[in-house]
Amino acid sequence: MKIIDLRSDTVTRPTPGMIAAMSAAPVGDDVWGDDPTVNRLQAMTAEITEKEGALFFPSGTQSNLAGLMSHCERGDEYIVGQMAHTYRWEGGGAAVLGSIQPQPLEQEADGTMPLAKITAAIKPFGPGLGTHFARTKLLALENTWGGRVLPQSYVMEAAALARSKGLNVHLDGARAFNAAVASESTIAEILAPFDSGSLCISKGLGAPVGALLVGDRAFIERAQRWRKMLGGGMRQSGYLAAACIYALENNVERLNDDHENAAALAAGLRDIAEITVLGQATNVVFLNIPEAHAKPLEEFLKARGMLMQGVYSARLVTHLDVSREDINNFVATVKDYFAGARK
Repeated sequence: MKIIDLRSDTVTRPTPGMIAAMSAAPVGDDVWGDDPTVNRLQAMTAEITEKEGALFFPSGTQSNLAGLMSHCERGDEYIVGQMAHTYRWEGGGAAVLGSIQPQPLEQEADGTMPLAKITAAIKPFGPGLGTHFARTKLLALENTWGGRVLPQSYVMEAAALARSKGLNVHLDGARAFNAAVASESTIAEILAPFDSGSLCISKGLGAPVGALLVGDRAFIERAQRWRKMLGGGMRQSGYLAAACIYALENNVERLNDDHENAAALAAGLRDIAEITVLGQATNVVFLNIPEAHAKPLEEFLKARGMLMQGVYSARLVTHLDVSREDINNFVATVKDYFAGARK
C-alpha cells in the first residue's frame, strides 16, 4: 500500500535519478574545501541567486542560525515575526547559541510586519540612553509564510527601511523556490532585496538533506567559521550536494504541480460540511477540523495509508511524492470518514 503523506514536504524520498546522481558524484573533503561536487553546488547556487557566494549546510535551521550569527554579535538584536520560523520553531538557537536577542513583532495575515512597528522596534544605540538596549542589527523575513508569497512590494519597502536605519536584511527562504514559481519570478528576484538568504533544498525540491546560505563573500567567510563551530562541517558531503544539484536542475518548475495539487485538495475538502478550509497558498492547506473528529479522522486515515498532522489545527502539504490521484483518493477517504460519522 502506497503511503500518502501530507504531513510536510520534508518527507520526500530521493527519486531514482537523484540516487543515480548521488552514486556517481565525485567527492573530496569539504572541510578542506576540496569536495568538487559541493564546490559545484555552491557556485551554481551563487550564480542562480546572483549573490557573491553560497555555503552548503546540513539543514535550514543551521543555515539560518549561522546567518543570524554572521550578521549579529553577542548582545545584538534581530527583528522577526512572532510566528516566524527562525524565532518560534528553531529551538531558540539565536538566543541560546548566538546570544542574539530576538525582537518579535505581531504579523499581519499575509506574514508582513507593519513598517511603523518595525521602525518603532529599532533601538537607539550609543552613549547615554542607547547603552540600555540591545543593538538592533538585522531584520529577518520569511518567504513563503504559511504557504503565502510575501508581497514583493512590501519586501522592497521593508528592506529599504531597514537599510535606512543601518540594519541588514535576512531571508528565511525555506520555501523561497515555491515563492519564485508561484509569482513567476526568478529566485534571484526573490532574493534581490536581501543581504543574505537561507534556501532549503530538502523540502519541495526533494533532496534528502541540505540547505544553502547565500550572501556576499565576507558574509560567507564568517558563516563558514560559524558552520564549523555549529557542527556543520561535513566531509565527503558531495554525495548530498549531488542530490541538491539534481533537485535544482530538475525539480524547480515542477513545484507548480504541487501548488495545483494543493488547490485541488482545498477545493475537494471544501465540499465537506464539517471541515473549514482556512486557506490555501502554494503547496500548503490549512484546515479547521472539529475537535471531536480530529484524532479519529487522523487514525482513520492512518489505517488506510494516509498521514496528516495537526500541530497547527491541521496543515496539509503537497510535494513531489503526492500525485493528483493521491489527492483525489485522500479527499474521497476523508468524505468516507464523515459519511460514517454522520450515521
